[in-house]
Amino acid sequence: MVFFADSLPDFPWDTLVPTRNRAAQYPGPVCDLTIGTPVDDTPALVQAALAEASNAHGYPTVLGTAELREAIGAWMARRGITSDVGVLPTIGSKEMVGLLPSLLGLGAGARVGFPDVAYPTYDVGARLAGAATVLIDTDADPSTWPAVDLLWLNSPGNPNGHVLSREQLRAIVAWARERGAIVASDECYAELCWDVAEAPSILDDSVCGGDPRGLLMVYSLSKQSNMAGYRAAWMAGDPAIIAPIVELRKHLGFMMPAPVQHAMAVALGDGEHVSAQREVYGRRRETLLAALDAAGLVNDPASVAGLYLWARAEGATSWDIVDACAQLGIVVAPGTFYGEAGDGWVRMSLTATDFAINEAAKRLERISDLLKRS
Repeated sequence: MVFFADSLPDFPWDTLVPTRNRAAQYPGPVCDLTIGTPVDDTPALVQAALAEASNAHGYPTVLGTAELREAIGAWMARRGITSDVGVLPTIGSKEMVGLLPSLLGLGAGARVGFPDVAYPTYDVGARLAGAATVLIDTDADPSTWPAVDLLWLNSPGNPNGHVLSREQLRAIVAWARERGAIVASDECYAELCWDVAEAPSILDDSVCGGDPRGLLMVYSLSKQSNMAGYRAAWMAGDPAIIAPIVELRKHLGFMMPAPVQHAMAVALGDGEHVSAQREVYGRRRETLLAALDAAGLVNDPASVAGLYLWARAEGATSWDIVDACAQLGIVVAPGTFYGEAGDGWVRMSLTATDFAINEAAKRLERISDLLKRS
């Protein structure tokens, strides 16, 4: 029997095992700056909301409770999304990234585009559906892009922190509508802007003209609210696309647990904890940026939002930097995990503890000498 998983490349993080082993030889704690999983506490009001809804004896609805849908609608309205859109709670955003091409019926002969430096699940989702994959330079003029049936955007981007402006998004919407393509925008880091005022949504009225046709967005509370373990997310957009996906998920039993729906609604109604967490990540970011500057490493100037630094060193490959960091007891992700265009870069996550961030910053002072020897 042949399994689909057999056709996939090795899971990227599995290839870091030798690097982790090398880092563990350092005479001090390992500073893991690879995976962007939150380490700070889930807000107390969210934990309380989960507990108060724990007597969940009945099946939840696929479409989501009225409370949750109202909270999502209010959150989107604050981001300039006031048109009539379909809304679907999802079990985290990654499952939708991985399943959307299949749910849309984009099989053999279809083409799924995504950024040339991107989170690997866009590629996996296209392969699962049997569609062809197309790498897109989303910073380039859309008129130069090849044709696709579905285009994934990611703004702010993982791993590079790039943000698409309103002007860029308007051009992309126009390009997609001329060609009949669906655009799905992964906006999970939108509340974490640093050197830019905002990361506009593809569904923002000023971007799409209040017309969501052919447009989708996904959002998650994993990052802004430290709710990664809750798997709390949603997709919104063109009602004509959302409605059949809802029906299919009813058949498959894809339902967000009722206690999580209540906790999610409470989280969406509170902005204070989001601001507080943003301040925490902002301090960690400034600490690492100062360390990179002192060490002769450069953060991508276009990396202006999100949970990661996207760093490089003159003349070094991604793995040169990874290996040098490992000798200092620091683990970072090579840019090649995110596509060939990522070679020469490494991703450093801001989700490590304050201790790990501060310790890594001290150790990075010695990296230039190690890179000279590589």
